[in-house]
Amino acid sequence: MPPGADDKGLSPRLIQSIVDRVRRGQSVRRALPGGGRIHIDRPLPFIVVYRIPPKRADRGTKRLAIGEASYLVVPGDRQYRAGTQNLVRELTRTMVEKFGAFLVLEIWSGHDDDARLDAHGDAPPPAFRLISGRSKAIRSTVEALDRALSQIVVFDRKATVELVRGGRRAPLEMPQLVPPGQLRKLGGFLLGLEVRSIYRDADNGAPYPLTLRALDRQMARSMLLAFYEFSQEQTSYREPHYQTLGRRAVVKAVWDVDRSLAEVSDAFDFLLAATPVNLAEAWAAFRRSKFQKTPAFRYRPLPVDPPLLKRKLYDIPIERVEDPTLAFLFRSKRTELDRHLTMLLDRNTKRFLWGSLLVYGEVNDQDLNEARRVLETLSPRSRETGQTAIVSPADFVAQAAREINRYRKVYPTLTSKASVRTDIVGLMVSKGDLLVGNQTRIPKSRVEALIQHEVGTHILTYANGKAQPFQQLHTGLPDYEELQEGLAVFSEYMVGGLSRPRLRLLAARVDCVHAMVQGATFIETFRRLNQKWGFSQRVAFTIAMRVYRGGGLTKDAVYFKGLVRLLSYLKRGGELEPLFVGKIPVDAIPMIKELQWRRVLNPAPLRPSYLNRPDSRKRLDAARHGMDVIDLIR
Repeated sequence: MPPGADDKGLSPRLIQSIVDRVRRGQSVRRALPGGGRIHIDRPLPFIVVYRIPPKRADRGTKRLAIGEASYLVVPGDRQYRAGTQNLVRELTRTMVEKFGAFLVLEIWSGHDDDARLDAHGDAPPPAFRLISGRSKAIRSTVEALDRALSQIVVFDRKATVELVRGGRRAPLEMPQLVPPGQLRKLGGFLLGLEVRSIYRDADNGAPYPLTLRALDRQMARSMLLAFYEFSQEQTSYREPHYQTLGRRAVVKAVWDVDRSLAEVSDAFDFLLAATPVNLAEAWAAFRRSKFQKTPAFRYRPLPVDPPLLKRKLYDIPIERVEDPTLAFLFRSKRTELDRHLTMLLDRNTKRFLWGSLLVYGEVNDQDLNEARRVLETLSPRSRETGQTAIVSPADFVAQAAREINRYRKVYPTLTSKASVRTDIVGLMVSKGDLLVGNQTRIPKSRVEALIQHEVGTHILTYANGKAQPFQQLHTGLPDYEELQEGLAVFSEYMVGGLSRPRLRLLAARVDCVHAMVQGATFIETFRRLNQKWGFSQRVAFTIAMRVYRGGGLTKDAVYFKGLVRLLSYLKRGGELEPLFVGKIPVDAIPMIKELQWRRVLNPAPLRPSYLNRPDSRKRLDAARHGMDVIDLIR
């Protein structure tokens, strides 16, 4: 039992110790008697309260409260009520002294019969009863919460909100948390929110986890919008954005989960494991067969046992993470790692392609049509400017190292390096290091573009991700590849190095992926690339190899797809620099911005060097005004 507690609940000594910490501006996170808990991230003009019903199971409801920066969970039993009232009153008194007003929002679940599935097994829509006093003082806060809750959608069912003014603000089986008149005399306000319990089985009380998560994230946003309105209208507390009222303190459970996920991610390199090691031998054999026999690819031995690594992955207790945004990102990363490990088990089988479609997606009609427009519009006879001048892999590595060193002067802890390798084809960044195949032929005109692609995007976002408190931003959030490769290709345009042959190559990968998914063989795709689209035999082989490796890898389509999405994002007014905070997908941009507002993420230490160049800024302005992919090379 915590110090200061006794069998009668919250003692005056315990309450005083909590209030003293708040008064000094310190955080509070501690267990309370009877299974309660209080978390106050920092002094804030609001708190969410959940009382555990004394006579009925109420699984899932607590989860809706504990994601907030300020919450109180207490047992609703009679012996704890006086102590709970005293704690809420003293917190109100203290916060009113600091901010001029204080809002207490209590949440509870409605009767389970109202959430019962119908005869077809369909759940009712989410629903809320929002109960306030008759005072007009916080009408704008009530209306803000009403509007936000009304926008909640769970599995295509939109929420309804019943607004009750002057009603009893407490669950039926309990008295009001604090008599509202007492709270009002102190400068505080009390709101009650009853939630339809669509997140659990009405018969046995078992939670529906996916429903609960969907409701939790949206309710958290709704409450923050109401708290922001309250703080702006009623208090002296000012923040520039409603997300800044979210949690800032990161607790041990978050660090443990983040570290454990990173350990699993760092245990294997998926792309290296999916890249053939006998490329020169396979090309020679394919050529000797006069391109009639499908090449046989060999791969590195797996350094891990995927089933054992999966066991470790699912032993990670993500359910302990209270923050709904971080929990969502962690769960998504776990799913992606699981799928990558399954793909490694399925390497060199047809099942590998099925896994690839889950991880990287397929090619939609819009992307396919745009790619074919590029292939049809740009002549296959297009050549790189100065193509006769070839830079050796060693010389390219030396130039890339100089660019890395320029970044290291800004960010001395940067550990990335560049090296020539005999076991890869082309260029690859693996765990922050640039690897260059020893047979790679690089036209001199493409050197700067490729350096910005590999160093100015892939290494830079790896380093920025390493600078963050969460390792997921350098290992890569789920589905990050599309935006990452789109940014990398866009960087080639930004330095004037995106050429016609390069754009045709990226478009051909989209066409090739589509053909493979539709059932085309390696030889059929090779012939299509060579005879229909005019690529040389060696280039056609390399494109086909990259797409058919492992059993079918659809990743190569993301370069072109990512570029198309990025151009659309910029045209809509999206900012470029925030995309370099780490390896993130487009869908995560709102969550990343939220974490930045909450000051959970650090400022990125590096920005691409080309953003300092006047010619690059002009190109960026042109992209903001609206461009399609062919416009980039005109």
